[in-house]
Amino acid sequence: MVSTPTRQQGATPKGGKPRPGSTAARQPAAAGAQLRTLYRRFWSTLEGTGKSRNGSTYYLILGATLALTAIGIMMVLSASSVESIAAGKSPYGDALKQGVFAAIGIFTMFVLSRINVVWLKRLAWPAVGAAVLLLGLVQVVGTEINGNRNWIDLGGITFQPSEAAKLALALWLATVLARKGKLLSRWQHVLVPAIPMAAIVIVLILVGNDLGTAMIIMMIMAAALFFAGVPLYLFGIAGIIAAAGTAVMAVTSSNRMCRITSWWTGQSCADGIDANYQATNGMYGLASGGWLGVGLGQSRQKYSWIPEAHNDFIFAIIGEELGLVGTVVVLVLFAILGAAIYRVVVAQEDMFHRVLAGTIMVWLLGQATVNMSVVTGLMPVIGVPLPFISYGGSALLMSLCAVGVVLSLAREQMAPAMRPKRMLKFRPKPGRDNKQPKNSRKRA
Repeated sequence: MVSTPTRQQGATPKGGKPRPGSTAARQPAAAGAQLRTLYRRFWSTLEGTGKSRNGSTYYLILGATLALTAIGIMMVLSASSVESIAAGKSPYGDALKQGVFAAIGIFTMFVLSRINVVWLKRLAWPAVGAAVLLLGLVQVVGTEINGNRNWIDLGGITFQPSEAAKLALALWLATVLARKGKLLSRWQHVLVPAIPMAAIVIVLILVGNDLGTAMIIMMIMAAALFFAGVPLYLFGIAGIIAAAGTAVMAVTSSNRMCRITSWWTGQSCADGIDANYQATNGMYGLASGGWLGVGLGQSRQKYSWIPEAHNDFIFAIIGEELGLVGTVVVLVLFAILGAAIYRVVVAQEDMFHRVLAGTIMVWLLGQATVNMSVVTGLMPVIGVPLPFISYGGSALLMSLCAVGVVLSLAREQMAPAMRPKRMLKFRPKPGRDNKQPKNSRKRA
């Protein structure tokens, strides 16, 4: 075999910087290529190839989701029991409600995992229309809690339409952007109708004074546009507009400015309100937990030091009772969930599938990042729950439904003999997707 001659590289210049194309200059690129090769080899070994694919991605998503949900029910019981007893209620009340919603959500997740995702396109417009209607209804008959009007009371059970709006908007954006297809290189087709519909949802949420959920909706919209292949310069323009809008909303609200200044300076506001009180006690909880924690159920900060400890600041209770080990377990589970969903996203060739899975990935991981950043003091206090773990039936139900959609896509990557059976099959319209090429038909 004749070897290919290689060009002799020159010596390294006196300045110590390697010349372009030299061996030293290619070392970082080679290291990156090796890491990518190891990453692909790891997943191919874990998941199998061809007809031997064992569905490990499917089961990693399912296992991480169920583990996070179980941790959430356990920690809601621990964090809410004290305040429930003080209010004269059963210490198991909130945990039982969370468990009921978890059971409903897991059942719905399994149903969605057995459905062809293309069938969900039929629900895109009705779902987003119902979400907008419910968000408008919140402002009329909704219940206000801690200054936010986000809930509708249905016979003693509160429902949060903004959580349903996240999944509905993700499904609708994937449907609309996939239909636009190659036209998305023109800004007019990016703008209409995706941006106006998302803006309507964001405005209705902001009217209820929920800036945290509005930020997550913005992330969902940006993720959908990114995975649809929208030109990057449009993100720069949108980022400038979003930053200006956020600054205006912060300046025009004394409550938001108080939160920002308290977070930045660590001091109370001019009117004596300590908007950093919740975050400070959350940090005390994390610090007192140490490596292994003070023990499950033994938290001291949940004794009314952290208001609503079972909601947005439940991560602080995890750190206090289970220590650094407990928080790392939660982080690892979210990392596994994110890596497995990412594997589903990159495997999709259809734009609808890719945009839908990618948007759900950014929604769940982005919301978890924001929540943990708030608890650890990296961001001002924003009312965003920790997915699968924080108390809240609406948030848990919609998160599990979103995972069910991703599981349906992960199921298609499994070997045919190992796939769970479908419940609903999508049949394309005659004359479109089921046409066969002429040369593929059997001759008479």
